[in-house]
Amino acid sequence: MAPTLGNPKSTIEILNKYHFVFQKKYGQNFLIDGRVLEKIIRAADITKEDFVLEIGPGIGTMTQYLAEAAREVAAVEIDKNLIPILEDTLGGYENVTIIHEDVLRLDIAGLVRQKNEGRPVKVVANLPYYITTPIIMGLFEGNVPMESMTVMVQKEVAMRMQAEPGTKEYGALSLAVQYFAKPYLAANVPPNCFMPRPKVGSAVIRLTRHTEPPVKVNDEKKMFAIIRAAFNQRRKTLVNALSNAKELGLTKEQVQDALRKTGLRIDIRGEALGLNEFAALSDCLYR
Repeated sequence: MAPTLGNPKSTIEILNKYHFVFQKKYGQNFLIDGRVLEKIIRAADITKEDFVLEIGPGIGTMTQYLAEAAREVAAVEIDKNLIPILEDTLGGYENVTIIHEDVLRLDIAGLVRQKNEGRPVKVVANLPYYITTPIIMGLFEGNVPMESMTVMVQKEVAMRMQAEPGTKEYGALSLAVQYFAKPYLAANVPPNCFMPRPKVGSAVIRLTRHTEPPVKVNDEKKMFAIIRAAFNQRRKTLVNALSNAKELGLTKEQVQDALRKTGLRIDIRGEALGLNEFAALSDCLYR
């Protein structure tokens, strides 16, 4: 069956039918442009072999498109007021399971074992902007079997995810995402493609999970602690930023010594280092 949502008229009819009120706390902005929805399906490379985890289905607009393209879809929605709407709009799709849960508390690895025999899944989401990073990093750090994640995020966040060293967008998020995945910006999406319209532009970004991290590091958590400290005070030199971070317990002399041993300048800033340099510095500091 063809998707019936994905345009302003159908969206308004459904919202009026259920007297739905947008919840600011959930950052709800529903897609109303079929061309954008088709771009997301293409970017995610959904096939009839795929089990798809959708986060934040809203009224089921993108879910209908996913159900047409995939073998099976599990749609996780936190807002209880949307559950009866989803049961209505997705009632004709036998390959969709609606899960009323906070995705940050859901046992996703268990769901993947149950629904996909533990094989890697594809994640697709129109993420609330206020909680984008916790959801993305939660999936990566939780070792969820995942082939890729294709997500709608604030354009500024998408730019940060794919940023290179030395640019103003480059930061801790860039390094964290690129450690786990290869980012690809699939589409820019203007505010008029949503209801209600957000105040900022959006973008669709696909994060293809690395089979192995691009760098080897002895202690992943310590490396990310160093990265966070480096960008918490990004205008300071790395020596000052790391020695000022109480949670690291490092002296200026220790940081200077590690920089010398790894062939880095004493006055270098964190924004100049890539994953390789941060991994080497971490291994040297915590050998």
